[in-house]
This record gives sequence, C-alpha cells and structure tokens, in this order.
Amino acid sequence: MSDFSSSASAFYQPEIETLPREAIRALQLERLKKQIAWAYARVPWYREAFLKRKVKPEDIRSLEDTRLLPFTDKSVLRDTYPFGLVAVPLEEIVRLHASSGTTGKPITVAYNQHDLQIWSECVARIAVMAGVTRADRVQMAFGYNLFTGGFGLHYGCERLGCLIVPAGAGNTERHLMMIQDYQTTALISTPSYAMHLCEAGEASGLDWKASSLRIGLFGGEPCTPGLRHELEQRMHIRCTDNYGLTEVMGPGVSGECLCSRDEQHINEDHFFWEIVHPETGEPVSENEEGELVLTPLSKEAFPVLRYRTRDLTRVTTEPCACGRTHARMRKVRARTDDMLIIRGVNVFPRQVEDALAGIEGVTTHYRIALDNETGLDRMTVMVELTPSAFSDSFEEMDHFRQHVAARLKQALQVSAVVRLVEPGSIARAFGKTRHVEDQRNKA
Repeated sequence: MSDFSSSASAFYQPEIETLPREAIRALQLERLKKQIAWAYARVPWYREAFLKRKVKPEDIRSLEDTRLLPFTDKSVLRDTYPFGLVAVPLEEIVRLHASSGTTGKPITVAYNQHDLQIWSECVARIAVMAGVTRADRVQMAFGYNLFTGGFGLHYGCERLGCLIVPAGAGNTERHLMMIQDYQTTALISTPSYAMHLCEAGEASGLDWKASSLRIGLFGGEPCTPGLRHELEQRMHIRCTDNYGLTEVMGPGVSGECLCSRDEQHINEDHFFWEIVHPETGEPVSENEEGELVLTPLSKEAFPVLRYRTRDLTRVTTEPCACGRTHARMRKVRARTDDMLIIRGVNVFPRQVEDALAGIEGVTTHYRIALDNETGLDRMTVMVELTPSAFSDSFEEMDHFRQHVAARLKQALQVSAVVRLVEPGSIARAFGKTRHVEDQRNKA
C-alpha cells in the first residue's frame, strides 16, 4: 500500500477547513438566517409550515433557535413531488437528480449553476482529505444517471484537476483493462463492487500489489471494517469513505481524512448539523448517538431545512490531528428505518456484519432473509465461505455452521438459521448492496 503520510496535511481550501470553531459557528448562523429567509419567501410549503408553528425567519437569532423550525423528511419531498420545493424559476434549473423510487415516488431534487459550483467544491475537499491530488487518474465505476454519486464525484474530482476516466457501472473486464492500460490511481465505486473487481482481477491473474491503483473512494453503501481491511490487504490500496444523500445535495457532505479512519469531517460551512433523539426529536449531548439532521446552508434551487436523514451517528468537535477544525461524524453503519424486529428483538444488519467479521473462513458477503411461514418470525442468514474454509465433509460443514449460528445468537440475542454457501455464490452488486429480503406477511 502507498505511503500517504506526505499528503496527510493537504487541504483544498485551508482558509475554510481550518477556521476556528467560533468563526465556523458565526458563519453557519449568518448563512442559516439567509437560507431560512430564502425558503420562507420562495417555497409555499415552508411558509405554511412556519405559520402553523407561529415562527418567522427573524425569530432565528442563534443556531439553537433552529429547534423552532419544522423538520423535513421524505414524506414532504414525496408530497411536493416533483417541483413543490423548488425556490427558483424552472428556467434556472440546470440539473435534476432523484432517488430510485423503489418505495413510491422518487425523491427528486433540483440544482442551478450556483448549487453545482458548491457541490463540486465540497466533493473536491473530501477527495483531497482522502489523499487525492490533481495528478491522480480517477476511474468512475458509478453509473451516470439520476443517482447523485456518479456526477457528484466526477465533477468534484474534475474541479480538483484530476484526469477522469468516466467508465460508468458494470463491464468488469473493461474496468480491469482500463486500470492497467490507463494506469488508474483512484477508483470510485461502492465497496461491494470494489471487492467484485478485486476477485475478478485475481481470477484473471492481475497482480494488485503491482497495480497503479492506490486509493479507493467508496460510497453509496457502508463499508464495514472487515470489508475495508480485506480490500486494503488484497488490492493494496487505501480505502476511504465519504457521506452524502440525494435530499441535501449528494456526496460531499462529509469525508474521511487520513488521520481518522472511523470519522468523517463535515463541510460545516455548507451544512448545519444536529443530532437528535430518533423518537422525540430532541437534541442529544455531543458524542451521544442519535439521528443526524442536516440543513444545507448554500442551496438556492432546492432549499431543505432540518432534513431528518434517519442515519444514526454521533458528532465530535474535538481537534483532529490532520489540522481540520470542522466537526467529525462517526461513519454511519445503521439507520432508524434499517432496524428489524424479530420475535420482539431489535436487530440491525450491522450487528450481523460485525459478528461475521470476527469469524475466520467467511467472506464479507452475506444475505438476510426474513419470513413467518410457520407463524413465527424466522431469520435466515446466508453466509459465503472462503475457498479455504469450504469442505466436502458434511460433518465439518455442519460443525462450522453451528459455530457461526452460535456467534450470531450471542451477538443478536435471537437465533438465526445459518446457510453456508460456496465461494462466489452470493451475487455481487454494481450499485448499493441489498442485504435484507423481508418476506413477512407478503404471502
């Protein structure tokens, strides 16, 4: 793996990224007041929501006063679909992005030229945090479509001055060829697709240690510690995460620096963050886990106030060794709407990931299937074995299966049916990996 120590102190905008905490808060308040006034004047939904709460923009005199404002969630964006929250004439809109819409109308967001400039600036920052320089050759393995990841990271790295290889999603053999032919140094993809590339490369005889690739900029889904470690060991790259969501901009909300492997710096001059109790909506103490609420501070076309992300994290404002003063959020590994209730027990997929990560002989690929065919909730976990762990002996495999089941029960406090599957048998995803299939009450 490459030595990143020489670039650990690199900044894209040092004058912003190293602002004193007091200056960051003052800048946030100044921009927050303008953003609230902008939404109130131009978006009927927000104006009506303010009036219902008997709040006016001038009532917001401090950052703490943000609590007077209404929350925004996905239901609001769906109810106002597609242009109900747009704050500028449609003639000024230059880009639309949207979520997949798998659970109803897609979440559609709009951008004007100003918004795209801010977006690319935020992404350029997180790329530099991860160790990317303008000399890098960046290969894009996200799709170029309504998903924000592809275009967001493309234009951010391009703004930094990188050479972009806009390969897009899929066609693994072509990706491997381009890495070798173009001497790509940075890969943008989901971590699960990076592992698919890794396995395909190994199968074709590619020597990852001798490869030009040195950085993985991953997003679209969480990268578990076990998957990260495996990618770094097998591909000989530095894996970094970044965070964002369509509703507030896309990638670029926060990113991982080279000094902190479990936390990501929030671009606080463009995003005001709150951590609230998921059930009450009340603020929690610093360093306490809760739901992340975001208010973009610089958006013109599609202003969003106090957006409930449903992502669980904690935030610290303690100084970072990299020199950045912007707050750091712990990497998101769970969402409030990810929680599964199985026979009265709360279970998060991350608990399954963590339990499997400590078992030698299993890969990072798994699936959870839920059903209640017998009248009771049943959870089946399909666990993929490594080639070295696979055996033709039924007795050995059954003993190992029982071992995995015991580890899962210890971690989850609920029993699960474990199915061991052969290496490579769990399908790899080009986009976000779906780990859970819930078939309860669907008969």
